[in-house]
Formats: sequence, C-alpha cells, structure tokens
Amino acid sequence: MHLFAEAVVVETIPITRQGYEKLNQELSRLKAVERPANIRAIEEARAHGDLSENAEFHAAKEKQGFIEGRINDLEHKLASANIIDPSTLTKDRAVFGCTIRLESIDTGDEVEYQLVGPDESNIDNGLISVTSPLGKAILGKVPGDEVVLQAPGGKRSYELIEIR
Repeated sequence: MHLFAEAVVVETIPITRQGYEKLNQELSRLKAVERPANIRAIEEARAHGDLSENAEFHAAKEKQGFIEGRINDLEHKLASANIIDPSTLTKDRAVFGCTIRLESIDTGDEVEYQLVGPDESNIDNGLISVTSPLGKAILGKVPGDEVVLQAPGGKRSYELIEIR
C-alpha cells in the first residue's frame, strides 16, 4: 500500500501596497462596523415576534450571509496576496505595477494604464488587471512593440509608446 501526500498549491495574487491596504480597510470595516450593526438588526427583528413573516429578520439574515461571505473572500485574498512594490521592478519591459501608454494604430488615440492585480483593476481609473486580455497582451512588451487584442468588437492594435 502506497500513501501519497497531496501537495496544496496556494496561488498568490499580485497586488500593490495600496491595493492591499484598501482590501484590509474593507475587511476591518466589515468586522468592526457592518457585522456588529447587522447582529443588532437581527436581534431587533427577532424581538418583533413571529420570524416566519418577519421581513426585517429575513433581510438582516440575508445581509449577514453577504457580510460573512465577503469577509471570507477578503481574508482569502489577503492571505494569498503577494505585495509587489512597482518601484523595484524593471522599467524596460511591461510588468506588473508599471504604467504604460498605448497609441491606437487605427485611430491614433492614446490611453494610459497601470498594470495591477485583479482585485485592484478599475478601467475608469486607468487600472487594468494583468490577468485581463489586454493586460496579458501588454505583459513583456517593450516600447515600439505592437499590442494586439482580440476584443468582442474585433481585433484592436496598439503601439506601446512608453513604460513608466
């Protein structure tokens, strides 16, 4: 009889210090403010009597499930976080944390993005995930390289103009 030990692989998630702190602040707020307020809401609703027709009780219990799920999610993300300081990384290639400027080959329009982890991405703020299709297409490129993205509306081509 052979016994095999299963290796547990924990995938790390790249994140900037700012992104880590933002997730940590949300976790603290959920634990210190949201969870206790929800517990009080459940207790108050429970005091109103018949729980089978108590909409406030059911809403508070539903919110409790959301809060606990988000706490678990944040704890997992923070435990798996690999905090990367972009200032220590190379600037000759597009890598996590760098800011890049792209020019559309079709229109000449320019856009600027910082490559961040999936939990920090916010396209409206110029933050794209390294795991997104565009982020993956940019990684490893150098200024002058063409970046090709297969988008739902068709192929888009950009030139990488600058890395900071």
